[in-house]
Amino acid sequence: MTDLLSLAPRDKAQILAQALPYIRQFHGKTMVIKYGGNAMTDPALQAAFAEDVVLLKLVGINPVVVHGGGPQIETALKRLGKEGKFIQGMRVTDAETMEVVEWVLGGEVQQDIVGLINQAGGKAVGLTGRDGGMIRAHKLKMVDTKDPGIEHDVGQVGDIDQIDPAVVKALQDDQFIPVVSPIGFGAQNESYNINADVVAAKLATVLQAEKLLMLTNIPGVLDKAGALLAELTPRRIDELVQDGTISGGMLPKISGALDAAKSGVNAVHIIDGRVPHALLLEVLGDEPFGTMIRSQ
Repeated sequence: MTDLLSLAPRDKAQILAQALPYIRQFHGKTMVIKYGGNAMTDPALQAAFAEDVVLLKLVGINPVVVHGGGPQIETALKRLGKEGKFIQGMRVTDAETMEVVEWVLGGEVQQDIVGLINQAGGKAVGLTGRDGGMIRAHKLKMVDTKDPGIEHDVGQVGDIDQIDPAVVKALQDDQFIPVVSPIGFGAQNESYNINADVVAAKLATVLQAEKLLMLTNIPGVLDKAGALLAELTPRRIDELVQDGTISGGMLPKISGALDAAKSGVNAVHIIDGRVPHALLLEVLGDEPFGTMIRSQ
């Protein structure tokens, strides 16, 4: 921020003028932002993120935040003496873990984000998939990526049946900023832990969002040599999954991003949440930033 404060007034005006075409282009459009990684745990990055979200709202763009909370869940489980376990990038969620997930995501993490956005001058409202019957889900059947004959039981991990965006739209129309925890519910009112990348991608699709922006702890998708891949097509993604370049927690992220791109979301970007004001750099900047995923 000190660099920005030391800018000459002429340079500040130039920056604002350069942002104007993007403000005009995206005015009235919805953008779904997956908020996770370092951006969620570093206080300076948290403040910058909240400022970005509020600024987007003030210039007429409709941000919807979907958050993760892996590190916070891990910390809470350790306090209870439980060890987190993952299969193919998904957290194994028994009944006790599900309780922890609900109070960490729907309570602690969500309310922190709501508070940060409100502190920055916005009007945020926290939601889980139960609110307004938003996210209906069933138990995820996880087939082994190497042997389709094997099915992993990952407990109360959910696969989305449908998302009803009515409550999100109602909040947007009243100038609120929705903050969504990725918890769904089933036919028997049971709770499901759903991967936040998957929820963000599906929500972007049903809201017909202009952009889906996924904040991560890397500059974007990197090749084997560590070089940034500025654009990815479905064919290239398949190659990168086959050779192991895309694996673990990146699998549901890329899969969700690709589904959103194929379902009409105009642009899907995986961007570096460790960079202050990463959102503004992507949405209102001239330079390509992170990895863009195309539908073909």
